[in-house]
Amino acid sequence: MRAKISYVVTAALLVFYFVLVGSRGVMLIQSGTLLTVTFGIAVLILPVIGVWFLWKNTQFIRRANRLAAELDAEGGLPVDELKRTAAGRIDRDSADEVFARRKAETEAAPDDWRSWFRLAVAYHDARDTPRARKAMQRAIALHQSSAR
Repeated sequence: MRAKISYVVTAALLVFYFVLVGSRGVMLIQSGTLLTVTFGIAVLILPVIGVWFLWKNTQFIRRANRLAAELDAEGGLPVDELKRTAAGRIDRDSADEVFARRKAETEAAPDDWRSWFRLAVAYHDARDTPRARKAMQRAIALHQSSAR
């Protein structure tokens, strides 16, 4: 729940920033000189890119959460079996061990979105966020293609 609240707060701050920057871009364009119009258009591009990025991330999170809910309903969510340090951080060797099992599971069933979801969780636990995201995107794509 804390992650959701953090995401909503961050998204709201970003939207506020986009509006603020966008209004500055419009003000520059309204000045009417070649230089300010050029800068105004350049400034307006930043919020457009930001809104697109925020929208894509929100879609990704919603889809991943839907998969998690479906997997939870099936009783297939990965169990947290990781060892932790005294400070509560995941032990690297434990994460690598679980990752090796998840990778083997995914290699055995490459068209199963569930195994890709669990692999994404293992990547995340091993602190490999880019690969975790790619694995989750693969799980989402497989789930969408199986739903059709």
